[in-house]
Amino acid sequence: MSDGAKLPRSFYSRGTLVVARELIGMHLVHLGSGRRQVGKIVETEGYQGPEDLAAHSARGRTARNEVMFGPPGHAYVYLIYGMWNCFNIVTNLAGIPHAVLVRGVEPVEGIDLPTHGPGLLCKAMHIDRSISGADLDGGELWIEKPAGAWRKPKIDRATRIGVDYAGDWAKKPWRFLDRESPHVSTVSAARRRRELKR
Repeated sequence: MSDGAKLPRSFYSRGTLVVARELIGMHLVHLGSGRRQVGKIVETEGYQGPEDLAAHSARGRTARNEVMFGPPGHAYVYLIYGMWNCFNIVTNLAGIPHAVLVRGVEPVEGIDLPTHGPGLLCKAMHIDRSISGADLDGGELWIEKPAGAWRKPKIDRATRIGVDYAGDWAKKPWRFLDRESPHVSTVSAARRRRELKR
């Protein structure tokens, strides 16, 4: 059972790529489904708009991305393909539209469905657009450092996924992942099955 220290707002009000990397191994906690759900973050992507053409803020401020322009440490949830919610964390400083997409978590508590992808983890953890804008210092959704002895994960970097339209920005190595986790979205199905049987 996870019962660690909630991350302070100062954690999020730093460089986006620093935050994206240091989120690996932290626990995402959600109480909104009628039970406590906890997943260890194993994959993230950093987005640094408006210059970053892969970021939602690349085309300016809109009703959809308004949360990205606000203070750090808030949830930004959006819908893709008309069916999948994606959970992001606003980073850096107010007025700078940066965010970190959480791409994968490893189930720790209260999670029964697959979590190896941004849409899958939101479905499994009952995260949807109704909580977009939520303060991660609140009592429904937050991120914490795991309690007790903490093993620092072995982290790899890679390019982001699904942003080929962004030209040279698609080549940025702004994806961070726990190289030992089978819950990373790009792990093969065969490896995932093999490792989860252990």
